[in-house]
Amino acid sequence: MSATSPDERKVVHVYDDIEEEDNHLPNWWLAILIGSIVFSFAYWFVYHTTGLRPTPLAAYRADVAALVEARIRANPTSPEAILALTRSPEALAEGEVVWRTTCAACHGQQGEGVIGPNLTDRYWIHGHGPEDILKAITEGFPTKGMPGWGPIIGPERSVKAAAYVVAHVVGKDLPGRAPQGEPVD
Repeated sequence: MSATSPDERKVVHVYDDIEEEDNHLPNWWLAILIGSIVFSFAYWFVYHTTGLRPTPLAAYRADVAALVEARIRANPTSPEAILALTRSPEALAEGEVVWRTTCAACHGQQGEGVIGPNLTDRYWIHGHGPEDILKAITEGFPTKGMPGWGPIIGPERSVKAAAYVVAHVVGKDLPGRAPQGEPVD
């Protein structure tokens, strides 16, 4: 119940015996509304107009990129590091040199398989992830005729070769040697 007398009330609308009154908003509600409007304009001005500060999304993306970079530096043979190298033209060029001089003799110039298995189809014997490809390059499969190239070409070139395979060989689906292994999605 309001403290006003029935004579002071301004009834605007009555429906089903429910009276709607025309009361003023409380001052603290108006202060919050006006403060929110002022804050939104200040926020827009600082973050989107002047560029004095990065937007929260840009700051978040920069933080994520810094974390990924730190994880790559901590473990240069991680799947993240291999996938990051797929975006580096210099690393892919060096990986291609390793592919052409070391891998292409058995797997074909485009990975279609000659003596070794076809790397372009969706059938894989020893896994198809970046870490599986790096492991295959470094350790090899001596019982199946593939030597471990890691000690010969070194860890850095092995990672770049794995990045080249991920970027330019896997998924081409070229005709070549018959499928071997299990299908992957």
